[in-house]
Amino acid sequence: MAARTEGEEAEGSGGGSPKIVWNEGKQRFETEDKKAYVEYVLRDNGKVMDLVHTFVPSSKRGLGLASHLCVAAFQHAKSHSLSIIPTCSYVSDTFLLRNPSWNSVLYTEGGKSNI
Repeated sequence: MAARTEGEEAEGSGGGSPKIVWNEGKQRFETEDKKAYVEYVLRDNGKVMDLVHTFVPSSKRGLGLASHLCVAAFQHAKSHSLSIIPTCSYVSDTFLLRNPSWNSVLYTEGGKSNI
């Protein structure tokens, strides 16, 4: 079984928010049931988190899970002074367009984020 750190959760709007956990061993943030997740690859000696894939099963779509997963990943990156590369099309084309405040965490050509 993969190592699982449950110290980090996405903050939401009240008790109805799903619990998102950081699964460091699998390099992803996932729902408690492990069915929805955003995967990442660490780059630049662990200073950059490349979000490469977001998955939500069809039975759970439309509940905002992908957004909650992204918020957890971005909060983690910000709190650990990491930059993010939004390789996943959901992250780049949907999440960031709806949540431009997270652009400050994105990787830039100089190798640093705007944190």
